[in-house]
Amino acid sequence: MASPVPVVAVRGSTGISINLGPPNYDPVTAFQKDDSKSCKCMLFSPDSSKFAWVNGISVKIVSTSTWKLLAEIPHPKVSCLKFSPKGTYLMTWEPCITTTAGPGGPNLHIFKSENGELVKDFIHKKQTGWEPQWSQDEKLCGRCVNDELLFYEDGKFDSVALRVRDQKIANFALAPGTAPYHALCYMPGKSGTPSFGRLFQYPKFENQNSLANRSFFQADRVEMFWNCKATGALLLASTDVDKTGSSYYGKQTLHFLSNKESALVVLGKEGPIYSVQWSPKGTEFCVCYGFMPAKVTLYNLKVEPVFEFGTGPRNAIHYNPTGNILILGGFGNLRGGVEVWDAPQRKLITKLEAPDTTLLEWSPDGKHFMTATTAPRLRMGNGFKIWHYSGALMYERPWNKQEELWEVLWQSFPSGVFKEPSISYKAVEGIQPTQPTASKQVYRPPSARGKESNFKLHDEEPPHKPGESPALAASNTSKATLKLKKKREAKKAKKAEQTQGDTVETAVQSNPAVRDQKPPATNGISSLIPADSEIDDPEKLKKLKKIKSKLDQINRLKEQLASGKQLEINQLDKIKKEDELLKELKDLAL
Repeated sequence: MASPVPVVAVRGSTGISINLGPPNYDPVTAFQKDDSKSCKCMLFSPDSSKFAWVNGISVKIVSTSTWKLLAEIPHPKVSCLKFSPKGTYLMTWEPCITTTAGPGGPNLHIFKSENGELVKDFIHKKQTGWEPQWSQDEKLCGRCVNDELLFYEDGKFDSVALRVRDQKIANFALAPGTAPYHALCYMPGKSGTPSFGRLFQYPKFENQNSLANRSFFQADRVEMFWNCKATGALLLASTDVDKTGSSYYGKQTLHFLSNKESALVVLGKEGPIYSVQWSPKGTEFCVCYGFMPAKVTLYNLKVEPVFEFGTGPRNAIHYNPTGNILILGGFGNLRGGVEVWDAPQRKLITKLEAPDTTLLEWSPDGKHFMTATTAPRLRMGNGFKIWHYSGALMYERPWNKQEELWEVLWQSFPSGVFKEPSISYKAVEGIQPTQPTASKQVYRPPSARGKESNFKLHDEEPPHKPGESPALAASNTSKATLKLKKKREAKKAKKAEQTQGDTVETAVQSNPAVRDQKPPATNGISSLIPADSEIDDPEKLKKLKKIKSKLDQINRLKEQLASGKQLEINQLDKIKKEDELLKELKDLAL
């Protein structure tokens, strides 16, 4: 059975439209385009069966198999959407209206996605952390409300199955697996007391029953990341202000927790942490960190570094859905460099430039990725491109200056639908970009122009294994690069000789002066040249050496001509002067 073709949803000032992904890129005509200029958000269900969006009038849900309307919910102020893991429920959030009498009605709603039936509604004032969290089988759902953790079982939202109130939990992350269920909880400390990250197994949430603990003092907020197998979690603790004054970005620490151990992730360079990503295989994670040029390190589940990707202008990490291709990018205030890596082999596949990128997302097929320039981050040059992982540009869609692009979204699919792509280092055929490419020439002041310069702003580390000297890695890399360069040059020269071989004979026959030349008579020339010790006149010795050098050049040219190489006109003229040089040499020798 052929794999499905993922579609791409596009949201902007002209509404929402849907197109097929590679290789067609045709509009999905069965989807009725929404022309509303107030489409606030859109979302595909994780199982790929449904698509929902808000157009400022209502929330609409359609089936992706037929693109027919399943439900229309009259909630015009909704600004956030979230599907449950199997797509059974659609959750919406809208700003909470507060009056002098208190908060208004419920602003968090849970609907059945197949028909829009309201299941339950709640009041949740803050937009941060509004989403209820689900287990993969949708049998357990949790919410964090006012330092309390509430759990519901089997979709029964009228009764709370478990209420955790004594631990003062500010945030939590429910593991994506099935039973036994696990949750990582963040408990902020007061002045002078540490904060805690604790791992629990549902329903045992007493401190003495925690499976792992990490304490830390500096944390204004935390982010938690589970791997897909629910065997490990990362907790990123961040402060908005670095009190030491060493960093503009504040300060971050990264912690690893599992039901077997907990540890601090030791980083190899000072500076902020820009990005943290688990591999979809669940056996390793990647961290981009440090003052520019940033460092990227790969760790295993024992929190041991297994590979260093070196340093460079990067601040983003993106794994493809199958985990065998990794993108390292530098966006925002960086120039948009993209590195594509073979993750299992730790080899660089290609490099490309995607300037002004504000959004990068992998296709579910694991072979293509999309880069987009969106508003309001950037209002000029809006549009998106679809690339093959080998670096070839496959599709480009620029926006008009009067229009804005807000979001581009791939259709999501559960794991296992697409096979892991086999990696080839050969670039596929693509298209040329329509937008002009910015000049890569480095600015040099007038006083430095026309002169060689080895100036480097940063000394970047090459990729290497942990424990290996970066200098040794650089030496090995340069040797391998030089070897490949020599091979390419030899192959190119051989090809040029083959293409020019047919014209050499014609060129020789058409030039009588060259055709009638005799083979080099090196022995005769040597007999005419006296030894340096036999010549007393410095001027005479100088002339002899000069003539000898010219005759040596002529002999080499004649050998090249005899081997079939095509010579330039000036080289043929040199050969014609051999008799004249021999006569001059003979006169000097006498």
